[in-house]
Amino acid sequence: QLNTFTADGISASMSSMHIPDPVISLAVIPVDNMAQNNMSKALNRFTKEDPTFRTYVDHETGETIISGMGELHLDVYIERMKREYSAAVDVGAPQVAYRETITLQAPFDYIHKKQTGGSGQYGRVAGYLEPLDEGEYEFVDEIVGGVIPREFIPSCDKGFQKSMAKGSLCGAAITGIRAVINDGNSHSVDSSDVAFQLAAQGAFKEAYMKASPVIMEPIMKVAVEGPTEFQGAVMGSLNQRRGMIIGTLEEGNYTVVEAEVPLSEMFGYSTTLRSLTQGKAEFTMEFATFKQVPKSVSEELVKRYQEERKND
Repeated sequence: QLNTFTADGISASMSSMHIPDPVISLAVIPVDNMAQNNMSKALNRFTKEDPTFRTYVDHETGETIISGMGELHLDVYIERMKREYSAAVDVGAPQVAYRETITLQAPFDYIHKKQTGGSGQYGRVAGYLEPLDEGEYEFVDEIVGGVIPREFIPSCDKGFQKSMAKGSLCGAAITGIRAVINDGNSHSVDSSDVAFQLAAQGAFKEAYMKASPVIMEPIMKVAVEGPTEFQGAVMGSLNQRRGMIIGTLEEGNYTVVEAEVPLSEMFGYSTTLRSLTQGKAEFTMEFATFKQVPKSVSEELVKRYQEERKND
């Protein structure tokens, strides 16, 4: 909700700001109870100040995770935590916010059935998943004739959304999916909200791997400014990091090189750039888009996720 305040007689409104999703996360671990309290105060303030800075607790590890728009973005808040709040914390390795999505339409027809003594659970959900060109998720209800009672349609929606929290390839959040239900069945006694949520989750799982899922990675728009004599070295360093040069702009003896580079390849770039240019160049970086990762990167991410699950 946005309010626009103007002088009397003037009618104007402004659209709300777009807040992008974070692209990088890392764990912050307080060293003692005092640090824990101070860290909580700091994070409470920082999230109010900056809508692109997010924080949550990973329920599997119990660690506090902070997320933001880049390595420097998080470094600034970690430094402020220590300096302004005396919150002594250890910091985990940065984690890129990958996404999973699908590339094909895939059908599902799933029955969730459970009988344990008294009343059981029953729900059948049929339909299909398909790629959604724009947006993160869309639910389409094409049920006719009441084969799924109206009160359980939101349950199906909820079940699909729960399924999108973690994908099967690398454990990343799933995005860009339209879930369509067009058939199903219910039971007068055994059908319930929970039964249809679980039926939708089973249906999603059944269709997801048939829909040719892929992993997407955040791509950053990078601009490197420095003396023209280092232009070749700068462009070479970006190419080595799977970067795509968009263009160059010359201003006197200085050149700005613009490129799109995967975020996963930009860790430690400030040190590399300093070394290449004798400390005479600097770079800025902002989120551009998500793109599908190359096959070799995808295979590595899938392998790593499978090993992590095996060890859990």
